[in-house]
Amino acid sequence: MTMRNEPTARQVRLGTELRRLREAAGISAKEIAGLLGTSSAHMSQIESGRSGISEDRLRRLAAHCACGNDHLIDALATMAAERTRGWWEEYRGLLPTSFLDVSELEHHATTRQDVEFLQVPGLLQTEDYARALFSFRVPELPQSELEPRVSHRMRRRTIIEAPDPIPYETVIHESALRFRVGDRKSARAQLTRVLGMSEIENVSVRVIPFDLDGFAGSSSAMVYAGGVIPRLDTVVRDAPHGTGFLDSEAQLDRFRTLFRKMEERSLPPERSRDFIHKLVKEL
Repeated sequence: MTMRNEPTARQVRLGTELRRLREAAGISAKEIAGLLGTSSAHMSQIESGRSGISEDRLRRLAAHCACGNDHLIDALATMAAERTRGWWEEYRGLLPTSFLDVSELEHHATTRQDVEFLQVPGLLQTEDYARALFSFRVPELPQSELEPRVSHRMRRRTIIEAPDPIPYETVIHESALRFRVGDRKSARAQLTRVLGMSEIENVSVRVIPFDLDGFAGSSSAMVYAGGVIPRLDTVVRDAPHGTGFLDSEAQLDRFRTLFRKMEERSLPPERSRDFIHKLVKEL
């Protein structure tokens, strides 16, 4: 298979899972390469996501590693066989690769959970809100870079708005709802959109108000994407150095627990809708 110069986050994840299988079995890369009839260099490329792997080789690798998790093996085999070039490929060369990686992750996700404190979650943003956010960036983006970002963000919303949407749960702090990213009119439109989306069957919106006692989780913003099996879940977090994709078992357990804590400390969906409606009336 042709070596990839810039593997996607999903391709890297496949290689990481294969490496984890090998390491859990206590088999060296050189040994597994010999068992698969390939070179150590090629095995390294597979585990880094820079080279693909056939379904036959993947299943042989799993057998050599004595992996008895059939659901995991089938999921990895599906990932290995994928040749998906989704709508996000239209933006390759126009946007940072992390934008495309998030779109691909969402495309394959089975569920989505967000926690936000300073901004309305991307999947709920209006076009004016997203444009205002991207326009505030320093250094400023030229129109040729600004508009693709806005367009891309709007197209990402299809995962919760399409005829076959995935379940979406979000916990939003009151601060994110009160910040006027644009003018009063756009702020009202943004809150109205959040309110409207909260009434859709597959969407759950919960609010954490300022006056909630005992809340100390303001550093727990996250995007949690559910995989076809829990082992393949992914957490996405923004950091000063770029977008991070977290997927170790310990990290996933930590963020699952954090999301449960956020849900427990937030208003239930019906009271959250009443709360947002009150904010709309204030505008």
